[in-house]
Amino acid sequence: MSIETINAAIRDVVDFPKKGIIFKDITPVLKSEKLFHEVVDIIAARYEKNRPDSFAAIESRGFIFGSALAYKLNCGFIPVRKKGKLPYKTIEESYSLEYGTATLEVHEDAVRAGEKVVVIDDLLATGGTAGASVRLIERLGGKIAGLEFVIELGFLKGRANLSKYNINSIILVD
Repeated sequence: MSIETINAAIRDVVDFPKKGIIFKDITPVLKSEKLFHEVVDIIAARYEKNRPDSFAAIESRGFIFGSALAYKLNCGFIPVRKKGKLPYKTIEESYSLEYGTATLEVHEDAVRAGEKVVVIDDLLATGGTAGASVRLIERLGGKIAGLEFVIELGFLKGRANLSKYNINSIILVD
């Protein structure tokens, strides 16, 4: 297996979720036990020697990778969800994305002061979603140990909006 094989499995869905957007569909990667395993292993290898306390995974595709990584590295899992989806007291952060605005939340007790947290999602576009997630973790006293993405849309320059953090992506689309 290789990064090229992972990249080849990702399909483009035109005009989803809105006209003019080309959606990067990772479901073929998830369907393949070999490719899914490889993606998790690539990311996990970066943290085996300096394990974070938790993975903060962004709804919804980030949950898939974040939970697998938390299990593999024996870390905690923090769900970062859309507004109104968490059952306990939350803090929230609104942000802009390439086709609108949204609000994310975490439980107010999701992060301990000083906790090392890796934020993970399937895709880095403009950096709005990841930036909001980072702000939530930091507001609760967490320390960002890294940001991980399966795919990065380099042409949208999201990395520049998060430049003070260690950012990794497996697939770069220019």
